[in-house]
Amino acid sequence: MLDISPAEWTAILLSLRVAIIATLVATPFGIALAWLLARRDFWGKSVLDAIVHLPLVLPPVVTGYLLLLTFGRRGLVGGFLADHLGIVFAFRWTGAALACGVMSFPLLVRPMRLSIEAIDHKLEQAAETLGAAPFKVFFTVTLPLALPGVLAGMVLGFAKAIGEFGATITFVSNIPGETQTISSAIYSLIQTPDGDAAAGRLVIVSIVLALGALIGAEWFARRATARLHGN
Repeated sequence: MLDISPAEWTAILLSLRVAIIATLVATPFGIALAWLLARRDFWGKSVLDAIVHLPLVLPPVVTGYLLLLTFGRRGLVGGFLADHLGIVFAFRWTGAALACGVMSFPLLVRPMRLSIEAIDHKLEQAAETLGAAPFKVFFTVTLPLALPGVLAGMVLGFAKAIGEFGATITFVSNIPGETQTISSAIYSLIQTPDGDAAAGRLVIVSIVLALGALIGAEWFARRATARLHGN
């Protein structure tokens, strides 16, 4: 049952590669957006917040189709990137990373925003009165205090990216060795005779990865709470 084949290892390693890159690329944008939503009031803030969380409530296939329309070779953005920069997302593993990053973004941003909102704003104001520039305040006060929440968001985003299926298969299809992640490999295996054993192995791997990520996110969240309370 645990004798994982080379094809299954390929799907597992590709899933890890896609999830790691999606998380690392999305994190700086997530931190900036979390800070903006937590610390600034502006017209359209509710709309921006709704857009950020839209992938959670939209059918994943819809998100994947919108990505295909936007970043496909004939899409407005995808066509420009392909013709002028040689960057192609559709039906490539990079597109799978993009789809996973979009789908996991709400789960990545939420813990970061809550962590920043929980920081006493007076600490940041004190640093400003001592002459620290806004960027220095952020990197020396806000970000260190919010770090456990940032890490929790990254772990949750990674877990979501590992399990992403609908948007990914719509945007980049299910190409073995190129875009076939754990989820799409399981889907293919359950459609074929005698594929139950291999699908079962990948299901076990998925559960282990997801449980590890959720436990890690909970640990980081507790660290954030304890740190903010001075424990």
